[in-house]
Order: sequence, then structure tokens, then C-alpha cells
Amino acid sequence: MKQKIFFKTFGCRTNIYDSQVMMSAIEKYDIIENESEADVVVINSCTVTNGADTHVRSYISHIEKIADAKVFLTGCGAHTKGERLLEQGRVSGVFGQSEKLRIDEMLSKDEPFYELGDLNYIDEAVVDDFVGKSRAFIKIQEGCDFRCSYCIIPYVRGDARSMDEIKILEQITRLARNGFGEFILTGTNVGSYGQKTDTSIASLMKKISQIRGVRRIRLGSVEPIQITDEFKEILREPWLEKHLHIALQHTSPQMLKFMNRRNVYKQDKELFELLASEGFAIGTDFITGHPGESTKLWNEAIKNMKELPLTHLHAFSYSKRDGTPSCTMKPEVNGKLAKERLHELENIVKVKNFEFRKAFSGSLDILVESQKDDLYIGYDQHFNKILIKSNEDLLGNWVNIQNYEAKEESNYGSI
Repeated sequence: MKQKIFFKTFGCRTNIYDSQVMMSAIEKYDIIENESEADVVVINSCTVTNGADTHVRSYISHIEKIADAKVFLTGCGAHTKGERLLEQGRVSGVFGQSEKLRIDEMLSKDEPFYELGDLNYIDEAVVDDFVGKSRAFIKIQEGCDFRCSYCIIPYVRGDARSMDEIKILEQITRLARNGFGEFILTGTNVGSYGQKTDTSIASLMKKISQIRGVRRIRLGSVEPIQITDEFKEILREPWLEKHLHIALQHTSPQMLKFMNRRNVYKQDKELFELLASEGFAIGTDFITGHPGESTKLWNEAIKNMKELPLTHLHAFSYSKRDGTPSCTMKPEVNGKLAKERLHELENIVKVKNFEFRKAFSGSLDILVESQKDDLYIGYDQHFNKILIKSNEDLLGNWVNIQNYEAKEESNYGSI
């Protein structure tokens, strides 16, 4: 009888993909969804902030209370906290992302181990299915060449390198045959795909769109400078989701310098206005409370944010990440003030999103992903959530809805 294994994934879409690769590679264990019954727990960790490390430690404490399981650590946190956790005896082994296809071998080791593997590896895994998902996450690249002052990720994921195009297309072809129609391209710095292999993210998406069964392609976060002229040529393609998430991190030119960012606010604004004119919903990343964010610079940033045609926001208050230039910068911003600024920002974009949804009069193309009570839940082409009332079984289906209402918290429709 096989032992039972549970996977816990923290962090980004890249980690979701890596967990799926491990689950696909497992042969010696039965994968379960109830952690309390597990003989083995694999934690795919995030380390983007010190707080992310704290979440991992808290989860290990949780497992220690509810299950008699061996715990193994992988993911980005393996590089920053893995050795310490191993020394404390809180995990049985630590392995890097490059070792995930060897997971059966890793988990079979009798002695505690610490094997981070290779930060220059290129993923060659091909996944046929995504357990419990309606959409498929496709990792197309790994690592980042940017060196933003607050970010530890390039040091734990390595420099940017692209997955083999043939492997990516093969994987999407298999998944499309298995019924997947929406594909989310992910990675550490997705927009850098192909920069060292004489291709590009736009070229890759064109080839993906030609695969039978592919209905919608969505990108993870990209940088403003990665929306090139070639990329702009595909903006009107029907397979490209009408939502782009473009990382700004701030809108004060001085703060962008403190953060060692490559984007320029004036050019960012011009790009966002162009995308909005093409009907795109636009999301961004933003950090409040980074060292140096004075009241004057914050007021400048808020003024600029109000000018941008934003609809979505992934923002968080600054958290120190040991080993980065930002962690020693002065003056620091009070944590409470950083949270207040975060909520101010969230409220601004929430209003913008509602206005966008009210102004849109077209039909919504939705992949229904889940069900709660008598309502089906999915996301439209603008990556806005909609709750749908229907007597039909819509789960996992594509539906086109014209009868809907935009309310403050979400869209509501019926079919």
C-alpha cells in the first residue's frame, strides 16, 4: 500500500506550475487533498518577503500539530530558510526547483538532506493535466535579469532563461486535447521570454494561438518595456485576454529610482492609455511604504495613480527582505502608515474597476471555474469575476453572457 502525500503551495503561479510538475512525476505515493491524513507533506514555498518565510514556518507548526508526517521543503524558501529549518529538525529534507522531477528519489532518502540543485537549469517537464483546475498554467521561463532593490527572487531563481519552445507547444497541445481552453503563461519574468534565443513572447503566443482547442491566452505580470511594437501588433487578436497585468511598483519617478526600476512613469502612462483605448482592463503591482517614500512622494504617486486607467491591483505594503539593498535604506516608513497608504490605493482602483464594468456594454466570455451554493463562478475576458445563476450545470464550461449587472463587489448574470 502506497503512502499518502499532500502538497502545500505558497506564492505565485510559477509555484503552482512547479507543484503540478511534482504531482505528475510522483509514482511511489498517493496524492491526497486532506493534509491531516498525510504520511508526507511537501511544501512548495515562497520567500518574496520575510513574511512569506513566516507563513511557511507557521504552516510547519500546523502540520506538526495535526499529522504525524515527514515534511519536505522546496521552492524559493529552500534557498533562504531551508538550511536553518533542516538544522532545527523541522523538515526531513530540502531540495531546489531543479530537482522536482526527481521527487520520488528525494523523498526516499533515509537521511536528512539539503540539495538546492542548479540555478541555471531549464525546465523540460511536460504536464498532461492540472489537478482541480479549469485553466492551465504554463511555465515558459525561469529567473530574472532585473535587480530591483527590494527583490530577492533573482538570487533564488537565477538569471532569466527561456523554456524550449517545442516543449511549450507540445505541452499546450496535450492539454488542449484534454479539454483545457485557457492558458496562463507564467514565469519569474514572463515578458523576458526568448530574449536570449532570438524569439519573443509575442511570437510564442502567435504559435500557441494556432493550436487547436486554444481559446484564450493570458499572461502573468509583464514589465512596461516588454510591451514592444511586436506585442502591440497582437492587441486585437481574439485569443488574447482583454486584460494585461503590467508591473509598475510605483508611480513616483524618484521612488522608481530608489527601487532601481527600469520603467519611467511618463512612458507608463502613455502605454496604459494606449491599452485602454484598445479596450483592455489593466492591472498593476504596487509597493507602499518602501524606504524613502516621503509624504510628498506619496502624494505625487497617488495623483499619478488617479490619472491611470487601472482596473486591477496587486499591491502590498513593503516588507524587508534580508539580503536586498532596500533592507538597509533609510528613512524607513512606519508600517501602520504603509498599510494606510495601501488601503487608499486599493479603494481608488476598486472604484476604477466598478466604473470600467459599468461602462462596458458588450457580452462576457466566461470560463466557469467553480460553484458555491446555487451560483457558478468564473472570470470574463477582462479578468473580472462574475457570479452566474443557472439551472444548467455550467462547471468547467465556456459561456457567453449578455444578461448581467455590474454591482460594486462583482458582476452578476444569469443563463
